Amino acid sequence: MSSKRGHLTSQVEHALQFSVDYALGSVHSDGHWCGELKSNVTITAEYIFLQQALGLDLKADNAAYRRHILAQQNRDGSWGLAPEYPGDVSTTTEAYLALKILGMSVEIPAMQRARAYVLNAGGVARIRVFTRIFLATFGLFPWDAVPQLPVELILLHSICPVNIYKFSSWARGTIAPLLIICHHRPVYALPNGTSAQNDYLNDLWLDPTNKNVPYGPSLSELLSQADIIGIAFSVLDKLLYQLNGLRSVPLLRRYARRKCIQWILERQEPTGDWAGIFPPMHASVYAFVLEGYNLDDDPVRLGIRALENFAWEDDQGKRIQACVSPVWDTALMSIGLCDAMAPDRQILDQAITWVRNRQLLEPCGDWCVYRPRLAPGGFCFEYTNSFYPDVDDTAAVILAQVKHDVKSLDSDSVIAATTWILGMQNPDGGWAAFDVENDKLYLNKIPFSDMDSLCDTSCPDITGRILEAFGFMMKHAPEKTRAIELFPALREACTRGIDYLAAAQELNGAWFGRWGCNYVYGTSHALCGLAYFVDADQRVGRLVQPALGWLKSKQNVDGGWGESLLSYRSPDKWQQTSTASQSAWALMGLLAHLPLTDIAIERGIRWLVYSQRPEKGIGSSWPEAVYTGTGFPNQFYLGYDYYRHYFPMMALGRYLRRIRGLGY
Repeated sequence: MSSKRGHLTSQVEHALQFSVDYALGSVHSDGHWCGELKSNVTITAEYIFLQQALGLDLKADNAAYRRHILAQQNRDGSWGLAPEYPGDVSTTTEAYLALKILGMSVEIPAMQRARAYVLNAGGVARIRVFTRIFLATFGLFPWDAVPQLPVELILLHSICPVNIYKFSSWARGTIAPLLIICHHRPVYALPNGTSAQNDYLNDLWLDPTNKNVPYGPSLSELLSQADIIGIAFSVLDKLLYQLNGLRSVPLLRRYARRKCIQWILERQEPTGDWAGIFPPMHASVYAFVLEGYNLDDDPVRLGIRALENFAWEDDQGKRIQACVSPVWDTALMSIGLCDAMAPDRQILDQAITWVRNRQLLEPCGDWCVYRPRLAPGGFCFEYTNSFYPDVDDTAAVILAQVKHDVKSLDSDSVIAATTWILGMQNPDGGWAAFDVENDKLYLNKIPFSDMDSLCDTSCPDITGRILEAFGFMMKHAPEKTRAIELFPALREACTRGIDYLAAAQELNGAWFGRWGCNYVYGTSHALCGLAYFVDADQRVGRLVQPALGWLKSKQNVDGGWGESLLSYRSPDKWQQTSTASQSAWALMGLLAHLPLTDIAIERGIRWLVYSQRPEKGIGSSWPEAVYTGTGFPNQFYLGYDYYRHYFPMMALGRYLRRIRGLGY
């Protein structure tokens, strides 16, 4: 048995060397990493809609856009939310319209299959609210069939039960420009002209003579469900409709529009970005043009340029990313290289310097609204996003710095980041992504909220990563460090974090994964965090044992792990073929608690070693076609290109460190 283990150790060493070669060969010249962030075709389609609406050039990239969109089509003619995911009527409708705008004939087989899918799914009448809004801007859906969004919402104070700051950061940044769009109710030209009742998409309607279809459950349905909050919002929506969306008070409306534009303008970065993500950027360009700005005015010009900076083009075509992930990728790749004991310290020095220089140390950002006395110190996810630092990224950057050099515990960067995270802890003991106490779930009853994503609540995966960062800091701190002054607060915060994980654990022992798919992600992060508190908190053992059993029960026959995105719909729809990122997550969770001789660990490590493949002529990585990142469960998923690389590197590195007696 020992000779077999010795052979496996040798294989792991070789696999890690190849993976380190790939990581070092992929780094940018200034020391950072940024892989493609994939999503579904709606992001690209919506950028095409913007170009069509504003009369921008669609000829230059026409073929590249077509190639990408067509390559993502499912066999049944649909487009889904992710590869190997069932078709979605809204996504398919947007893809169909984009291809038609690009000049694709509706007679070709791909378009005919798409049309058949949409009609079989109930036609355009079944699309979500956001797709309705995009179609309404071309006269393809009546504006009266869109929920009321009065721009006066921007005037409500932060103490009100409904106000702009009660929404999640991603919703907040998108809703603000949507208020302007829904005020103007524009109708832009399509290739067949401009019309408030355009028939350009009539071939996707079951009944094109009746487009004013409801966008939510009726009052009678809500009454039958005794949904008091839903009833209240529905009544308010109908009242606003009768009041013409408050347009009949022109002085108030003009003032609200000015305040809304001011709010949006204050949050535009010098680079043109808004919130670092596509939806607010896309909608804000519309808003400024509708308010009279010209295409060459800075807010619009820079906004369009920022959107174009999200483009990714290769032999598979041109697409627009929903976001870019340089800080996230650099922090996690750095952790992977530290775990793998990479010998090239210069590259890691450069990476840590690059990411540290992006710390947000100015007291600005929407998080200040509910934590005005908290000192700044967070890190964002993207290149530029000064208003929305990310709690999860900040914890990852702390881990990267301290794993690279434990002396960084004394640095202003780590102390500021740690202090900021401490101040962002929720009352339930957990941590969310961008905000604190952003848990007003009644907002999801608002009629335009059909994506169930208007809140940013505590989640096990982020809480687990923070426990890991804080636990690592306290375990590896030198005897003399000024960070030790924070340790009492860290211990108290971690106790509350364990309280949250105890309350959030599923009956089967797993934890939900909010930002990665899904229970494997959540369970792994919780286990990695809890590992530092086994001796300090007697509850940890009781939490860990069923979680380990659950993870082991989900191991595939080949030794890896694979969880379908459909598990967000139903835990019964769980298993899929093994993936590199999910196998690595499971292994890290097991390695944090079990002996190396455990058969599940050995089988998982062998799967990672044997599934590695040469790539780019600069080393080896792992292939991964499916998406394992999550934007909004059941609504929007992400494929991080480097997930298939730095997470396996972490898992193999942690295995080898334990083999060598270097600890976890």
